[in-house]
Amino acid sequence: MPKDQPVIDLSPKVSDEVRKTTCYMCACRCGINVHLKGGKVAYIEGNRDHPVNQGVLCAKGSAGIMQHNAPSRLKAPLKRVGPRGSGEFEEISWEEAYDIAESWLRPIREDNPEKLAFFTGRDQSQSFTSFWAQGFGTPNYAAHGGFCSVNMAAAGIYTMGGAFWEFGQPDWDHTKLFMLFGVAEDHDSNPIKMGIGKIKGRGARVIGVNPIRSGYNAVADDWVGITPGTDGLFILAMIHCLMKAGKIDLHYLAQYTDAPVLLNSDPKSPEYGLYMRDENGKQLVIDRTTGKLTAFDQPGVKPDLSGTHRAKGITHRPVFHQMADMYLSDDYAPEAVADRCGIPANRIRAIAAELARVAFDEAFELDHAWTDFRGEKHDTMIGRPVSFHAMRGISAHANGFQTCRALHTLQILLGTVEVPGGFRFKPPYPKPATAHPKPHIGMTPGGPLNGPHLGFVHGPEDLALKEDGTPARIDKAFTWDNPMSAHGLMHMVISNAHAGDPYKIDTLFMYMANMSWNSSMNTGGVMEMLTDKDENGDYVIPHIIYSDAYSSEMVAYSDLILPDTTYLERHDCISLLDRPICEADAAADAIRWPVVEPDRNVKGFQSALCDLGARLGLPGFVNDDGSQKYADYADYIVNHERRPGIGPLAGWRMGETGLQDGRGAPNEGQLDQYIKNGGFFVSHIPDGANYYKPWNKAYQGWAVEMGIYDSPQPYLFTMYVEPMRKFQLAAEGHGDRQPPDHLRERIKATMSPLPIWYETDQQGNDGFTVNALTQRPMAMYHSWGSQNAWLRQLHGRNPLYVPTKLMRENGLSDGDWARVSSPHGEITVPVMEMAALNDNTVWTWNAIGKRKGAWALDEDAPEATKGFLLNHLIHELLPPKGDGLRWANSDPITGQAAWFDLKVRLEKVAAPKESRPEYPPIKSPVGKGPENLTWKVGK
Repeated sequence: MPKDQPVIDLSPKVSDEVRKTTCYMCACRCGINVHLKGGKVAYIEGNRDHPVNQGVLCAKGSAGIMQHNAPSRLKAPLKRVGPRGSGEFEEISWEEAYDIAESWLRPIREDNPEKLAFFTGRDQSQSFTSFWAQGFGTPNYAAHGGFCSVNMAAAGIYTMGGAFWEFGQPDWDHTKLFMLFGVAEDHDSNPIKMGIGKIKGRGARVIGVNPIRSGYNAVADDWVGITPGTDGLFILAMIHCLMKAGKIDLHYLAQYTDAPVLLNSDPKSPEYGLYMRDENGKQLVIDRTTGKLTAFDQPGVKPDLSGTHRAKGITHRPVFHQMADMYLSDDYAPEAVADRCGIPANRIRAIAAELARVAFDEAFELDHAWTDFRGEKHDTMIGRPVSFHAMRGISAHANGFQTCRALHTLQILLGTVEVPGGFRFKPPYPKPATAHPKPHIGMTPGGPLNGPHLGFVHGPEDLALKEDGTPARIDKAFTWDNPMSAHGLMHMVISNAHAGDPYKIDTLFMYMANMSWNSSMNTGGVMEMLTDKDENGDYVIPHIIYSDAYSSEMVAYSDLILPDTTYLERHDCISLLDRPICEADAAADAIRWPVVEPDRNVKGFQSALCDLGARLGLPGFVNDDGSQKYADYADYIVNHERRPGIGPLAGWRMGETGLQDGRGAPNEGQLDQYIKNGGFFVSHIPDGANYYKPWNKAYQGWAVEMGIYDSPQPYLFTMYVEPMRKFQLAAEGHGDRQPPDHLRERIKATMSPLPIWYETDQQGNDGFTVNALTQRPMAMYHSWGSQNAWLRQLHGRNPLYVPTKLMRENGLSDGDWARVSSPHGEITVPVMEMAALNDNTVWTWNAIGKRKGAWALDEDAPEATKGFLLNHLIHELLPPKGDGLRWANSDPITGQAAWFDLKVRLEKVAAPKESRPEYPPIKSPVGKGPENLTWKVGK
């Protein structure tokens, strides 16, 4: 080497300290190592020891540095001083902010708690925020699930006790055929990427079903560019093929599902279609060995799929008979559905045949002995190496609940749930719907609500109705309009409150829910509702309290701002009581903790709720002497007990002889133990207990030890959801609680106890024939990413992607602009051609477009001038039907927002200066970011 060659340090010191915590840049909750220099964040990498990501980290996770240092961070509590929407605020102290909040909240709590509507976005602390709302006494609480994925979650729990994503995962170690439906790249991204890499390395096949071929579908071996909203029809056609060919797991169906359970088959009976039960309420089957009627769970019973029973003049037939009657019908033959699905009949048959071939011809056994809930011992575990995964793409339709149920039923018929190679539940699931609470609405002025807000109804008697039959909740959840709305209807809160339907509210309290922009349908209308005044000159919604870490669009439409921290500055709890980080083979939870301290006058929202709860004297937030019970959220995490021995965290609890897991008394050093262990806790399921969880005695016993159950809870998968039949019976005129007449036919038509498919075409779509969708890119998540200096370089603007066919029909080329209109409104946006796309579907990335003035962005930022939202084209209400009623743009069963039922038309137009609609800039309390963002830690 020449003497004058410079010496370069090829391994510079990255940091002088590493602190391990949990990422917050999407819902994966990966483990991260946060490198610090001089007490500031210098670098973020994946934690190789973490069970979720094993060191893998995506662009979002690495870019958390910029999220933490974003110029748009709020700096102090704010009080509005100008008109709503002006963005004019003055900074105030936390004491004054609490005084204002208390002055609004205390009177309504003491007089009429329903006047508070408390709704939160993706906060991942729902067990805590719901506890606060329950203590306040309002029935009006829910989180973001109603406009995200309630169809998937509720359908899974009602059908089999859990669903995809946080509820379960494919058996990546054994699956040979993996099929995805409607999965975008932002949710569960690292585990999915790792899993696909693992199975493709073994030569397994991946089938992607999605109108758009991007992300996971781009690496699939086979892409099915289905017509949006027809997934359920496609799935039921495959069920038709499998049943007709006899390619279903009859033993699995008989032993572990309700297929052999007897149903009342007399159309004249008021119990027509209900299970036959014994005096203890247990479902009855015919024992194949004895031929006698018996409860499903009796030792040694072998349920008969074909046996019938006649009693008191009524014949009772097994669920399986009804399934055969329904799905063997030619209505579900591939030839009958192909045109609507956009999939040739022979291709539907080929995919069904491939599912059957892998499930049965490539079946295998694991040498794991286990004992089932009937006491039968098994020497091995049968593996069926077919697995599925699905998300919002099939969920966000008005037929999404039944579509999700159809997919779960397909898995069950193949015998691929909770077996080696198939879909596996993550603790604390499986939990059937009957193990969850029912919704509660019992209010007492000055006191708490009489139970949890959200839950699972099992018939009309569980609906959230007042004595006069009107909705008890502002969002109309758990009513005849949306009977099984397990997550509430957050997208309807502002619209209903503004209309005073079912009643007026006083205070809207929201956390991290950008309802004046990308989290709302009918964006322009919502902004008008938030600023509308009554005949007295007062705001129709009198008070709005909002908490966020950033100067989002919603900030300008609020009266009081409680500034949150960034995720690196606060405590969080990813709990088994809520949405933990479990794997199929282990229970796991995690924390976030302040790896750096805030440099602004901000406070974690959960800690602010501890303070407000104490000031208001809420039960659970004050001691017997009235003093504050929890100093902050960290104090709550450690010392709160939901029931004796069960707290937010399962690791390192106190037992009689020392530390123990699962159950135990609070441990003052618990958070320190989590920090020492990398921010997480794991307890592995014993070998032999990790499959067949709903029926495996060993798993049930372990779950009781961990505090997941208080007693063993084996159950049958319910392909036939009896509560839905109870609602149909009510619509047919049976029972004391009756639906309004205008909903009878809809209830009868949509609430089939066996999965069905129905059209989602909405009133007023004449002339609007093109499907329009959004999905999120892997590098973005909700609206937070667009103020991140690194991520903006990946997605600073978004075109409308148009298939080749529609580009040619409309004379469009890349870079042209198009007017896109719907029955509700129109936008003008740039277009780009995409060949790998359903030929009657357009789409764009969601949440890229920003309003001028928000997020500390320049007014000429590409997000505000070229970026756009499809939200302007969607309404929270369906077009009027001429009956004077307000019909929500939601699934009629769960109330999930039907984002993906949007239909539009295209028209080429001259290029405007900016995308439309154009809204005037809003003033931001944090101003604009620097012209050139320079940021470096250390030397």
